[in-house]
Amino acid sequence: MTDELRVGALSAARGQKSSGVQALKLQGQTTELPIFLINGASDGPTLVVTGGIHGAEYASIEAALRLGRTLAPDHLRGRAIIVPVVDMPAFKARSIYICPIDGINPNRVFPGNPNGTAAEQLADWLYRNVMTQGNYYVDLHGGDLNEALVPFTLFQKFGNEKVDQASLEMAKVFGIRYLVSSEVKGSTTSAAALAGIPGILAESGGQGVWREEHIAAHTNGLNRLMRHLGMLDGPKPEPLPTQVMDQFVWLRSEHDGYYYPKVDVAATVRKGQDLGHVADFRGNVLQPITAPLDGTVLFLVSSLAMNKGDPLLAIGA
Repeated sequence: MTDELRVGALSAARGQKSSGVQALKLQGQTTELPIFLINGASDGPTLVVTGGIHGAEYASIEAALRLGRTLAPDHLRGRAIIVPVVDMPAFKARSIYICPIDGINPNRVFPGNPNGTAAEQLADWLYRNVMTQGNYYVDLHGGDLNEALVPFTLFQKFGNEKVDQASLEMAKVFGIRYLVSSEVKGSTTSAAALAGIPGILAESGGQGVWREEHIAAHTNGLNRLMRHLGMLDGPKPEPLPTQVMDQFVWLRSEHDGYYYPKVDVAATVRKGQDLGHVADFRGNVLQPITAPLDGTVLFLVSSLAMNKGDPLLAIGA
């Protein structure tokens, strides 16, 4: 490891901090990634933090931005690479789920493809130039413009016991109550795990708002994690109550139409319970929605408009 920290055209010497915008070409279109590099004055691990993989998840973007602006190299042991908005085309377009250039969800195509579509090219650049520099990885998310959620943290289980255990430990330290075991292929954290890098995906916020309590779930979690890793001064974080969930079941719409949920986020549901329905554009029921298992509603689409294949809600158990 050299004393210099570098990402693309940006660099920071030992004990220095830099920020700037990295220009990228995605399917021939120019986009930009804001990046903060904080190279601590003393040795320690490298933490990578990303936000805005989905461009309308604002609490996570704001939390990453605040960390990038406030983290000082003279108070940091190790290094931090922070990218507050990864998918700038989606951010500018207020796009739900997808990169608007190609209509693909970037968080399903990692580690990407340099010769692929826009989302695949973006994933490839981020993976090669940012994520793989880290010893630890945190991907900040939140409910999209059409989603309400109760905060939860995803951690990967890919069969590498050392990495899996370290990811679970990160999730516990982060301090959000619900911890969900995930094996989503093509996600940021799955690509990190396959590269031997422990990581978590933290969710807080949603519905196009970024209230302070939503931002704080991320910023407090990052502060706790960096103290746990010895990157910041301060006492080791006190343990907080957590609930580990081994199942994360998504329900999806089979039709275009109107969506009428009968539960809210954080609701405890029972197998067979009526959770709502999808109706056609005349209001006739097309798809009754019932709970496939006992559990807790972790996120819920809150828009009346529904498209075939879109998520309705997810239950953790």
